[in-house]
Amino acid sequence: MKGLTNKRVFITGAASGIGRATAERFYAEGAELVLIDMPTLELAELSALFPNRMSYIQGDVTKAETLSLVKAEIDKGIDVIVNNAGITRDATLLKMTDDQWDSVIAVNLTAIFKLSRMAAEKMKAAGKGGVILNAASVVAHYGNFGQTNYSATKAGVIAMTKTMAKELGKDKIRVNAIAPGFIATPMVQKMPEKVLAMMEDKASLKRLGQPSDIAAAYAFLASEDAAYITGTCLNVDGGTILG
Repeated sequence: MKGLTNKRVFITGAASGIGRATAERFYAEGAELVLIDMPTLELAELSALFPNRMSYIQGDVTKAETLSLVKAEIDKGIDVIVNNAGITRDATLLKMTDDQWDSVIAVNLTAIFKLSRMAAEKMKAAGKGGVILNAASVVAHYGNFGQTNYSATKAGVIAMTKTMAKELGKDKIRVNAIAPGFIATPMVQKMPEKVLAMMEDKASLKRLGQPSDIAAAYAFLASEDAAYITGTCLNVDGGTILG
């Protein structure tokens, strides 16, 4: 991708799944990585994957102390932030607890707001522009049984992305979102075969997506090849949203 070499790229939820695949793709493109995730036993593995051009912040993106560590790194410079971190706490509406609602809102929506604001402040002050990329989901478009909280956050991410793009365009900051479909992350692959088959059948391409499919989309939107794209939500779902 054009223009990613030596860019300073922040990625949340980077230890596994889509986040790790995204880190691998940006690293291959020559970017310098600042990876953010919970404390993980995979840190040595990540360090081996990225022997240079990588630093790792261990912490919860909903906690002030973690955000303080991220800000200290952002103050050193930032070109791209990929707000990938997200959680699920599924339950039907009548069984969903306040804690299940609040925790998903905190990670999937509020943390993106705070990190994006932090990144945009530095990007604007530096005067070179930048890119903010947010993790939405196809469930934002059609909902999903047992995911009132998750669906609400992902719809909110899309609306927030469009609003931020309108506000930040004058500062040469582009803001876009990715809406993945059913992706074969380690968590998804542990699901029963019947559920996996159902997911595959919903996609027009009749397969699950790979984390690398999402990583490629993030890399494209961060690159100069997407220099005139902002305020959009790119569905990377194999045609799932077509019904």
